[in-house]
Amino acid sequence: MGYKGAEIFQTTMFNVSDLTDQQKEQIAQWVSEGDQLNDLQKKMNEEFGSGITYMDTRFAIMDLGLELVVEEEPEPEEETLPDHSDLPYNGYVDATVDTIVRPGFLASGKVVFSDGMRALWGVDQQGKLSLDANDPAYQINDEDMISFQEVLRDKLKAN
Repeated sequence: MGYKGAEIFQTTMFNVSDLTDQQKEQIAQWVSEGDQLNDLQKKMNEEFGSGITYMDTRFAIMDLGLELVVEEEPEPEEETLPDHSDLPYNGYVDATVDTIVRPGFLASGKVVFSDGMRALWGVDQQGKLSLDANDPAYQINDEDMISFQEVLRDKLKAN
């Protein structure tokens, strides 16, 4: 069944065997230069007048045994805090501010307390400060909390 007056269009699929050796070498060159499928499709249509589709371009690259060069994005360097686990309590607290804020927070980061305990911190939309220590039973002493808030204030002012 079809629509009244509907026409059937036949399309011819692109075939790699229709390419000359010179065209295959040109495609390999483009791939080695880092061109991606959309670039290859455009160049093949312009240079060879092939009328190739995106999907046919993908199949052609596979048939030619070529692998596209995929540039890996460098992983963001994780900001590390100094390890103070060997220090006795001396009031030293350090904190960092995330460059990419964790979801649900206006600001977030990491903190290491004077006893070496590490925690994630975040300030939500209501201005509430939350801490998530590696040990859920960890209790922050008052001196560390005051020091942390001062360090955090200074770090947030700098950002």
